[in-house]
Amino acid sequence: MRAPDFWRTNNGIARLLEPVGQIVAIITARRIARARPVRVDVPVICVGNLSVGGTGKTPVAASITARLRERGLEPAVLLRGYGGRMKGPVRVVRDHTIHDVGDEALLHARKTPTWVARNRVLGAEAAVKGGANAIVMDDGHQNPGLAKNLSLIVVDGTAGFGNGRVIPAGPLREPLSAGIARADAIVIMGDDPRGLAQHLARYAPILRARLTAGPEGRALKGQRVVAFAGIGAPEKFLHTLTDLGARVIAFHPFEDHYEFEGSDIQPMLDEAFSVGAIPITTEKDAIRLPADQRQQVNVLPVSVEWEDPAALDALLDKALAR
Repeated sequence: MRAPDFWRTNNGIARLLEPVGQIVAIITARRIARARPVRVDVPVICVGNLSVGGTGKTPVAASITARLRERGLEPAVLLRGYGGRMKGPVRVVRDHTIHDVGDEALLHARKTPTWVARNRVLGAEAAVKGGANAIVMDDGHQNPGLAKNLSLIVVDGTAGFGNGRVIPAGPLREPLSAGIARADAIVIMGDDPRGLAQHLARYAPILRARLTAGPEGRALKGQRVVAFAGIGAPEKFLHTLTDLGARVIAFHPFEDHYEFEGSDIQPMLDEAFSVGAIPITTEKDAIRLPADQRQQVNVLPVSVEWEDPAALDALLDKALAR
């Protein structure tokens, strides 16, 4: 879904929906309070968020799994499989499609053993039986069933928490105070014009990070591009391209997890061809492209660059030692 404009303000619509948001908050709080988290035999690191929309959570989870592999561990990624029909537990394999397990699971599975499960406890147990000696949850901060050794909240530094209200009145999945109370650290992604780091440091340690383009990005300087993205905050992709020096002739935003069809892509390919531009999108979007068009679109991968990697490593050390 695309975030409505009123999620960024305290206008009349937000105030009108506030009672519904309070009901959602109460239901979420009761579900978490009544849960009896199950602990599995390996460390569980959860990378979650408090708001709906793109915060950089999936790249952060991928970065942490890479750091665990560098330590000689064999981590597995565990996620719900948003947009997929399979309830799991199931290990993601090459034959799976976005209709089976969702786009984020397919993205992780390219590099790390990945499990999809609506029941996270069963998913974690299946991953351990499959050989994992550490588990990284992509999302799940509001899922109380599986005990965590380390819980990270990822926040977009520019967007922050919007108007600070709970869905549907605002972008929050639960009240800010409740969500932060269960976090071991907060990851602020990108610039921080709101001063979130200063405000949130009283509640949990702050990690700073940003998304950086892969080496493919250097070749885009001065190039004409027709870009499109269907991620939580598609404008971030536009900013990345302009920061790289690309000449963005046209930019087409789509809703997060948008299921592309050939009729969506072909006009953009024709547009790029007509002006001598390169059609380009994100890794996550490329997974959802029709197979016959996927090879015609350039892909710009991104990774996470940590401002203080030692601070992250210290948290991981503590989690792994528990």
